[in-house]
Amino acid sequence: MYNSMMDMQTLIEEAANGSEAACEALYRRFVKRAYRLAYGVLLNHEDAEEVVQDSFAYAFRTLYRFNSEKSSFKTWLYTITMSRCRNKRRRKLLPTVALADVADWLAGGGPSPEREVAAAGVRETVFAALRQLSPKLREAVILRYFDEMTYREMGAVLGCSPKTAESRVRLAHNALYEILAAQPDALPDGVFGHAPD
Repeated sequence: MYNSMMDMQTLIEEAANGSEAACEALYRRFVKRAYRLAYGVLLNHEDAEEVVQDSFAYAFRTLYRFNSEKSSFKTWLYTITMSRCRNKRRRKLLPTVALADVADWLAGGGPSPEREVAAAGVRETVFAALRQLSPKLREAVILRYFDEMTYREMGAVLGCSPKTAESRVRLAHNALYEILAAQPDALPDGVFGHAPD
């Protein structure tokens, strides 16, 4: 049995050597993060689940290619997941989805019914705004704020320089400001004190 503190390198080596228990431990450690990334990019539950399963299957088949000197396992897995998301997006026109499941997924606690309704409304407004961003800007926002990646890590996942990743986040801020400022009643007071620089 693998505990959460086990050295990542040992876990990866054992998984690469065919240990099902090690693969399962890696899966459990990273599946929620990979799903959050895929869902944030695709905004569709079924597509995100499919991408995550495909990403892990590919990662485990090609684990011998992973090089810890070039990137962390998380960055390597995210690069695979992002590639699968882009392929999925190219293959189909994504439908507009209800965001009630987003509110349930992100809530994570038990606030009062009034606060839950208000929070769900804000989440729906924000996710609707995210849908309006270009894919490149949405990817940048998801990596930066859903997973708190550095610009360097983002650049590795997105296949661009850290400066380009930072620029995409700045452009996304400006675009989201424009979209959300047009509907100030949907957000709490004080969210838009001033325009982004």
